[in-house]
Amino acid sequence: MAGKKNSSLDRVLGRLDTLDSINLSNLVQRLARERGVFEEIFNTLQEGILVVRDDGAIDYANASAQRLIGIGEDDLAGQTLWRLVPGLRNSLGPVLDDNVSAAAASVVAREFELTYPEPRIVRLYMVPFRAPTVAQSRRFAVILSDVTKEKQSTEARIENERTSSILLLAAGVAHELGNPLNSLTIHLQLIERKVKRLKASKEIESVAESVRVCRDEVARLDGIIANFLEAIRPRPPDLAETDLTELLAEVLRFQHRELADRGIAVEAETASLPHVLADRNQIKQVFFNLTKNAMEAMRPGGKLKIKSRADDDSVFLLFADSGAGIKQEDFVRLFQPYHTTKTGGHGLGLMIAQRIMRDHGGQIGLESKEGVGTVVTLQFPRKDRRVRMLHS
Repeated sequence: MAGKKNSSLDRVLGRLDTLDSINLSNLVQRLARERGVFEEIFNTLQEGILVVRDDGAIDYANASAQRLIGIGEDDLAGQTLWRLVPGLRNSLGPVLDDNVSAAAASVVAREFELTYPEPRIVRLYMVPFRAPTVAQSRRFAVILSDVTKEKQSTEARIENERTSSILLLAAGVAHELGNPLNSLTIHLQLIERKVKRLKASKEIESVAESVRVCRDEVARLDGIIANFLEAIRPRPPDLAETDLTELLAEVLRFQHRELADRGIAVEAETASLPHVLADRNQIKQVFFNLTKNAMEAMRPGGKLKIKSRADDDSVFLLFADSGAGIKQEDFVRLFQPYHTTKTGGHGLGLMIAQRIMRDHGGQIGLESKEGVGTVVTLQFPRKDRRVRMLHS
């Protein structure tokens, strides 16, 4: 069967020498029409179609391929696929070996990342084929598929599942910590009662003071666990009209003593802001996490500046500290669970804040310069804007 020619086009091409000028003109027009039809079909495909030679020279590229690799039709001449996608040739291996026949070679599948004309993840299928005439070198059919969204959605789903598992585990651990804390509270109360029955003396007063300190610390730990469990429970926010300025002032009043003990000054320039729809307890947790991070990043004498602004769509709160800043290698992992740069930190604060902001239809942004400080920006949708979006 090899080499047998049954198509009408083959039969016509075989008699080219016998065609007169009229029939030759008709044949050329027919070939041009068929080429036009095939090019129109190829250019409607979402996948990129390429035909390349052994050396990577591009003989043909449809519109999608030109868009993916960032090259125009007029610039195709002399271009090679290996130059446009560096490193691809080395990864293809045996498929480029001349000793491997087109029939024996299997389809090669690769995924690679393009940075030009924009960041994309592309899946490539490539298979060799022989040209109709032996004199012509072997060529390759290449199919390119943009799988960026597919990859991003898969990674997001895996990350969400991973985060959920970690949070469930953390919630279980936090819940179990409540039992010994309750036991400590009860026994401290009993000790306190016994101390009160003893004859007053300086030594007894010292013991009583130590018991009070222990009870306060147990109460603080209990509060931390309660806030933590409240923050990580996978429940939707209970949205209500909220004044962010008032809520922030409440958090800062609660943290006033700790800020003073650490020698941290706070400058809050929060003018009257439009109200937003928010869950007060969850947003308080976000404010608490951010101010706590800022405090722990600064030395005594540091300054935390909080500013606000609003536009037609959003309300913004900016938390700027004068801390050590964040190293570039740590920056990309800041929102990952259990990643922390602080001694004794649990690495959940920013991740919880990010989840809460997303659940509120908002965003959290972070800028940092090592040795200068860090700015965290919270963006909330305005109440009226959010209502319009929901209605639409």
